[in-house]
Amino acid sequence: MSLLAMLEVPLIIFTVVVAPIWLILHYRSQNNASKSMTPEDEKLLADLWQSTQRMEERIRSLERILDADTPEWKDSR
Repeated sequence: MSLLAMLEVPLIIFTVVVAPIWLILHYRSQNNASKSMTPEDEKLLADLWQSTQRMEERIRSLERILDADTPEWKDSR
């Protein structure tokens, strides 16, 4: 029996069963890894959060000033 004849069945099983499962699992894990945030994304999100916090504080300050100056400003909306 030649070497090719001995390897024929294992090669067929590998290409029909093992290789497709291996490829599916590999690309699924790659897809899951790409869904996570990169360090640049995390930094951008942190910067946006800080900007939002500063903007909220400014809005609260403006509302306090308007409440002191013109108490009925909320009724005019």
